[in-house]
Amino acid sequence: MSQTPRTPGATGDPSAPSTLTTESHRVDGHDVHEHVLTVPLDRSGTLPGTVEVFAREYVRDAAKPWLVFFQGGPGNPANRPEVVGGWLDRALEDHRVVLLDQRGTGRSTPLDAQSLGEVGDAAAQAAHLAHFRADAIVADAEDLRVQLTGGAPWTVLGQSYGGFCITTYLSQAPDGIREALVTAGLPGLRTTADDVYRATYAQTARRNEEYFARYPRDEAVARAVAVHLDAEAEPLPTGERLSARRFATLGAGLGQVSGFDALHFLLEDPFTTVGGVRRLRQRFLVAVGRHLSFAPHPLYAVLHESIYAQGAVTGGATDWSAHRIRDEFPEFSLDAPAAGGPFRFTGEHVYPWQFEEDPALVPLRGAAELLAARADLPVLYDPDVLARNEVPVAAAVYTDDMFVPYGFSADTAWRVRGMRTFVTNEYQHDGLRMDGRRLLDVLWGSLRR
Repeated sequence: MSQTPRTPGATGDPSAPSTLTTESHRVDGHDVHEHVLTVPLDRSGTLPGTVEVFAREYVRDAAKPWLVFFQGGPGNPANRPEVVGGWLDRALEDHRVVLLDQRGTGRSTPLDAQSLGEVGDAAAQAAHLAHFRADAIVADAEDLRVQLTGGAPWTVLGQSYGGFCITTYLSQAPDGIREALVTAGLPGLRTTADDVYRATYAQTARRNEEYFARYPRDEAVARAVAVHLDAEAEPLPTGERLSARRFATLGAGLGQVSGFDALHFLLEDPFTTVGGVRRLRQRFLVAVGRHLSFAPHPLYAVLHESIYAQGAVTGGATDWSAHRIRDEFPEFSLDAPAAGGPFRFTGEHVYPWQFEEDPALVPLRGAAELLAARADLPVLYDPDVLARNEVPVAAAVYTDDMFVPYGFSADTAWRVRGMRTFVTNEYQHDGLRMDGRRLLDVLWGSLRR
C-alpha cells in the first residue's frame, strides 16, 4: 500500500484550504485509490472549520477518463462493492470510477449524534447541518475533480438523491461536467415538500394495494401486529418500546423491486405464545429493529425534508411536511387498524415523533426541529441555467417510482435543455442496483446516437 500526498489545487473558493492524501492498493485486477480531501465546512466563511471528504477510486485502465458516482440518500455513503459487478463493472469499461462518500457519510468526517454533540447546542447543530446539502456536496466534488483530473471535466452518475445533486451540479458548476447520467433522481425544480409528499403518499398507497393483492393474508397480519403493539409493550433489541406507528414505517421497502417479498417473509410468522400470553417473536423484533433504526444513517432522517427546501421559492420552512400531509390520506390513519379498518405501511416519510422513539435520533431532536422551521435555506436549482444547458444529459425515469414522483421528473426533463430520457415502468426505484449494466448501456446509447 502506498500513500501519496497531492499538491493542493484550486477549490470552489480559491481562498479556502484544500489538501488531498491518497492511499493505494490492488483489488481484483483493479488499482484502488482511497482519497481523503480536506475542505472548508462553510465556503461562505460564516462558520469556521474544515471537514474531510472520502472517495474510493477504481481504475481498470488509467488512460480512461473519470466518472464520479453520487449515491442516493441523503445521508448514505457510497456503496462498498465486495465484487466488481453490475453498473460498476460496466462503467469501468469506459472510465475510472470515483465512489464519493458525501460529506457526513462513510469515511468522510462523520455526522451523527456523537460528532454533532461537539458542535454545540441545538441552534449550532442546525446551522452546521445546513452545510451538508446538495450545494455543499457539489462544491466538494468540484474540489476533488480539480485535484484528480487537473481541471478536466468528468462524467457524473447519480442514483436517486444523487440525481438531485447532479441537477444542482448542472445549475451551479456545469463547466465541471463532461456528461451526466441520472437514474430515478430528477427532482422538481420548484416543487415544495408538500407537493412531493402528496404525490409520494398517493404512490405509496398504490404500492400497498399491489402488495396486499399479491399477499392477501399479510394485511390482516400487519393489522394484528399494529393492534398488539398498541396494547402490549414489545421492546426492540435497542431497549425502546416498538410502537405501531413506527412499525408502519417498514413500507419504505415497497419502493424496491425485491421489497414485496422481503416484507412478506418478515411478516410470515411474527407471533408466539409465552406462558399463555401472545407475544411477538424475538427474531421478528430483531429483524424489525434492524430495518427501523437510523443508527447507521441518522443524516437521512435529519436532512430528508430539507432536500426539498429552497427558501421562499418553495414556500419557506418544510415544517414537518410528511407529518402534516399524512392527515390528507385517511388510508394511512393510525386509528383505523384498531377499528378493523385498513392498515397501510408508509414509505419514504420522516416524522417528528421518530426523534422521540429512535435512540439514534433522540439527541438530534432539537436540531431537526430547528432545521424543519428554517425558511431561508439556499436555492439549489437554477431553471434559467438549466434551460441553457449544454452538457449532454440522459436520465432513466420510472413511471411507478414510489420516492421520486414521475410527474415532477418529467417536467424537469422537459426544462433541462437537451436532456434525453428513458421512461419505463420496468423498474422500481432500485433499477440501477438490479439492472445497472443495461441501464447504463441505454443511457450512454441515447447520448451517443
